[in-house]
Amino acid sequence: MSSKADKLGVSASFARAQPVGVSSRRAAIAEATGAPTSGVVPPSEVPIEALAHNPFNLREDLTDLEELAQSLTVRGQLQPLAVATRLAFMEAHPGQTDGLGRAPYVVIDGNRRLAAAQLAGLKTMHIHVNDALSASAADILESALIANVHRVDVAPMDQARALQELVDVHGSQAQVAKRIGKTPAWVSQRLTLLNLTPDLQEKVETGELKVEPARRIGRLPQEEQPAAAAQTVNAVNPPRQRTRPTPPTVNAVNAPAPAPTPAATPRITISTNSPETIADALTAHLTPDDLKAVTELLMQRI
Repeated sequence: MSSKADKLGVSASFARAQPVGVSSRRAAIAEATGAPTSGVVPPSEVPIEALAHNPFNLREDLTDLEELAQSLTVRGQLQPLAVATRLAFMEAHPGQTDGLGRAPYVVIDGNRRLAAAQLAGLKTMHIHVNDALSASAADILESALIANVHRVDVAPMDQARALQELVDVHGSQAQVAKRIGKTPAWVSQRLTLLNLTPDLQEKVETGELKVEPARRIGRLPQEEQPAAAAQTVNAVNPPRQRTRPTPPTVNAVNAPAPAPTPAATPRITISTNSPETIADALTAHLTPDDLKAVTELLMQRI
């Protein structure tokens, strides 16, 4: 008859460790899982199937895995994954263990490398075990968010969802802003993306709808959002107008050339005095050089 340790896919020495001087909760978890509470030196390398992805991982879509997988194949793993034991994770997050399978370790930092290693077919990975990393759901989420908040490869919708989870934990946008070192307005602006209809959220993820106007549209009632989004997209990408060539004039041999018709100056209509709406309108209609020039002129007037 197989032991619980065998069912979890861990070694016999791993299963024989005895819980000494531990809490009753941790001892109960150890009894249920076969995982040790003390007395075992953490390994530095484990089979890849012994690793589970962090359920609180910020990025829902792990990008550019093929390139990283190739690098792992050619150069090997240069940095160990930061992991926590399954026991510590279960103790800190009861009810949040879906998707862990039977893996005895949970990756806290390095989920993208783990996904790339799985794609590359690696058999083992180097790890650094630190159970303190699994202290609380808020700590894990904050660590992931703070580490990635300035990275360009974090999708805006993923960032907004992570911020909302932090708000759920801490109770207010102001508390979240304080903990991650941002202003409440910064947090509020990004959370407006979650007010968009599912269709518009998908357009933000694909890049069809830009983030700045999407935040403005997210403040509108959902029934008004599709029309506002269509207007924004059409303003940025206006449809091409076909022009018919002007037929030549029969008796135009000695006639003076007509004066060129001046091009119509585009006009920007702004129906509100909200600074954010004004910025959205200018961004949608001006070229980057013109936008920079307007910014410099405004700075001279402050």
